[in-house]
Amino acid sequence: MWQIQWGPVKAIGLFGLTLVIVAGCAGRGPRWTEVGTPLVGLASWYGPERHGQQTASGEVFDMYAYVAAHPTLPFGTYVRVTNLENGQTVIVRIVDRGPHRPDRIIDLSYGAARALGMVDKGVVPVRVEVVRPGRP
Repeated sequence: MWQIQWGPVKAIGLFGLTLVIVAGCAGRGPRWTEVGTPLVGLASWYGPERHGQQTASGEVFDMYAYVAAHPTLPFGTYVRVTNLENGQTVIVRIVDRGPHRPDRIIDLSYGAARALGMVDKGVVPVRVEVVRPGRP
């Protein structure tokens, strides 16, 4: 009759199970979508071509309001955007989806872009921090 020696198999299995348990217990770093956790990247702006049109949230877009588009943040989320070239800061509310370019992290309304001093440049490096989360 065959008899399987479980010694090495048990040891490998126990080691694998231990790795899974330890990995599951490891703390996650802060997600940038949590209040105060920054994300750094490029911002662009949009305005005249969308002024008066409906946004993805259903709200009518006002290019002079302090609003923005973000691909994943819940509508109604307030974020602080800081222009890293000049230090100017503005708080905007997420009302739309975008930007639709992989190298950008946020699309700002003309009004917000003007407050940040970025209208002429079009694209600037920014830091984005959630100030107040919206409802998913």
